[in-house]
Amino acid sequence: MSSVADSASRPTDTARAAGAGERWLDDWLTAHREDLIAWRRHIHRNPELSRQEFGTTAFVAEKLRAAGLDPQLLPAGTGLYCDIGPADADGKRMGLRADLDALPMNEESGLDFASTVPGVAHTCGHDVHTAVVLGAGLALAAAPRLETGVRLIFQPAEEVMPGGALDVIAAGVLSGVSRIFALHCDPHLQVGTVGVKAGPITSAADIIDVHLSGPGGHTSRPQLTTDLVGALGRLITDVPALLARRVDPRSRTVMVWGSVEAGRAANAIPKRGTARGTVRTGEYDTWAEIEPIMRELVHAAVAPTGVQVRIDYHRGMPPVDNEEYSATMLRRAAGVLGPDAAVDTLQSSGGEDFAWYLEKVPGAMGRLGVWPGSGPVCDIHQPDFYADERALEYGVRLLVHLAAPPLRSPNLADPRNPAPPRER
Repeated sequence: MSSVADSASRPTDTARAAGAGERWLDDWLTAHREDLIAWRRHIHRNPELSRQEFGTTAFVAEKLRAAGLDPQLLPAGTGLYCDIGPADADGKRMGLRADLDALPMNEESGLDFASTVPGVAHTCGHDVHTAVVLGAGLALAAAPRLETGVRLIFQPAEEVMPGGALDVIAAGVLSGVSRIFALHCDPHLQVGTVGVKAGPITSAADIIDVHLSGPGGHTSRPQLTTDLVGALGRLITDVPALLARRVDPRSRTVMVWGSVEAGRAANAIPKRGTARGTVRTGEYDTWAEIEPIMRELVHAAVAPTGVQVRIDYHRGMPPVDNEEYSATMLRRAAGVLGPDAAVDTLQSSGGEDFAWYLEKVPGAMGRLGVWPGSGPVCDIHQPDFYADERALEYGVRLLVHLAAPPLRSPNLADPRNPAPPRER
């Protein structure tokens, strides 16, 4: 199997996918290739923040209803799900999940379909995810047969912790789902490839807010007050260093501050200051015990300064832990894109609330290559993020072959009788 690094330099062509599947799918993609692009661009132009995805929800629902389907809105009015085809003999179906929300940032891509909403942009590829799952669902609805149906899940609020996946689960949407899959844009992989990994593919991610306070004072008389800025300095340098000595280095645990605020005047010691950061770990067991460790280390770092401390610790989500059989299904399905399309990938330090679904049912997330194959890599969560639109067709073809029977190998266990999710 090729490495991720090898895949980035391999030439690729959308023609490689043509004819790789059943004729009906080739015909559907030929007829709807421009639609896929148009759907993605509409969503990209009109981004919406977490739990505000009313327009995107309505847009997806309209396309599904136009195909004679019956989408169901989630209780809060953003996000939806839609069943296609019959359930299996056990009343189960496969889940295909996309996320709808955008990020609170300005876009600087220079695209003629760039965001029209100031301060909001699809810089994580959720517009691509949504268009791919919508396309896969409509293609499956047009299939001449579908032995086991699918449930399309268009989820709100992936970008906020602990994630909109919990809203979906609370609404009972996973009831009747035996296995679930998702794709996530990866600008480090060339278009036409899919990164696959069994086991953890993302990391747990929490947010910590530390609020410091003191009486304040004049910088000419620091002995009469508490040095709040000095305390912040100890906090931002000591806590990450101390954490590295409290957890197993093999757990891939990292703490990074992203925001520090205190005062404005050069000659005034401020009364208040804050530091905000993320705590990430690649292991579930470490994530389960990390909060009390962080609280202890924060207090230990600032105690000698005399400032008052308040900690707001926000639990995020566990690692996305791809179930082995589901990862094998994903790797096999990627064969429809080409013999070298499935590439090995590594666990990232990023967080993804798809992890919550895998606490309930087996499944896997794959990384959809969106790098054009030349030019700079424009990373996710950056204002110049760019996704090659050829990835849309690759993503649709992959998800259809995950859900459609022909690619289910008789040498593997029946996916309709999955292993139970891993016990925690």
